[in-house]
Amino acid sequence: MISPAPQRAAGSLFGLAFGDALGKPTEFLTVAEIDSRYGPTGPRELIGDPVLVTDDTQMALAVGWALHDAPTYTAEAVEPLLRRRFLDWAASPDNNRAPGMTCLRACAELSRGLPWQQATEAGSKGCGANMRVTPVGLLDVDLDTLAGLAQLQAGLTHGHPTGLAASELTAYAVRLLVDGAPLADLPGLLSARARQQRTVYRADWLGDLWQRPGERTPAEFIARGWDECLLALGRLDVALAAPDDGDDPCRVTGAGWIAEEALTASLYCALRHPDAPVDALARGARSTGDSDSIAALAGAFVGAANGMAGWPVDWAGRIEYADQLAALAARLSHPGTTVRG
Repeated sequence: MISPAPQRAAGSLFGLAFGDALGKPTEFLTVAEIDSRYGPTGPRELIGDPVLVTDDTQMALAVGWALHDAPTYTAEAVEPLLRRRFLDWAASPDNNRAPGMTCLRACAELSRGLPWQQATEAGSKGCGANMRVTPVGLLDVDLDTLAGLAQLQAGLTHGHPTGLAASELTAYAVRLLVDGAPLADLPGLLSARARQQRTVYRADWLGDLWQRPGERTPAEFIARGWDECLLALGRLDVALAAPDDGDDPCRVTGAGWIAEEALTASLYCALRHPDAPVDALARGARSTGDSDSIAALAGAFVGAANGMAGWPVDWAGRIEYADQLAALAARLSHPGTTVRG
């Protein structure tokens, strides 16, 4: 029997791009404005050929290719590859999709050759930390390596502990789904992971990132990030326990501009529509917050759960960067082709 992992990996990467594209034109709009343009169920059709994406997909591809090129999964091997891919993205003429200022500022500092712990935006926990982490969740690696890679790729631009923790949880969620975990189990599994990892500072991946004014120990630094994620997951549990009113997910999870809210808002969309992937994307795109990032991560989750079969058959051929998405899905998820730390 052929393993479902490659199809789930492809479903996840393509789902991220599909959600990114659907949410792209609705970002910064009110729900009333979205409804006036697309109707009360939000955008449900991809427009264009190719269908354009944003920096969310572009940066996910940058992470994916850095992982693909790595001879081994260690901080020393992967950091220079991430740095180069991020700087190539920052300088690319295709980087014209309203990229996040945190990423641009951090890349400007990285281009000076500074250690990444100095180049990063130390106070930022923006969703740019985890909007691009999906490829890490597709790797055939142990959970410690997955955690280190997820936090490292976040930390190059977003140095806040919540950005690190939320990125690990996002990658872990993708891993769980690719491995066959039910979507409904994710909130409990992610909360358990957050409690388990609460004081684990990964010095072999993060170095001296924790050494900031006011910080006393590495454990206290990273615990702040896990605690904020646990609070966000608690709000998600409360929202899911209530009847679904079909309205803006940001009303119950937060607007998604910051990492822990992007995680929980996208999970809310995926969990409300586990067997209807396009509905999950439309729910994320029909939001008042960071619509493209929410819909992108929702797509990564429902795509990992349902595989490519969950998406309309004509979408994959029209989405921008389709060839790269397909190649990375095959290369990152195929057992025996990845390396371990």
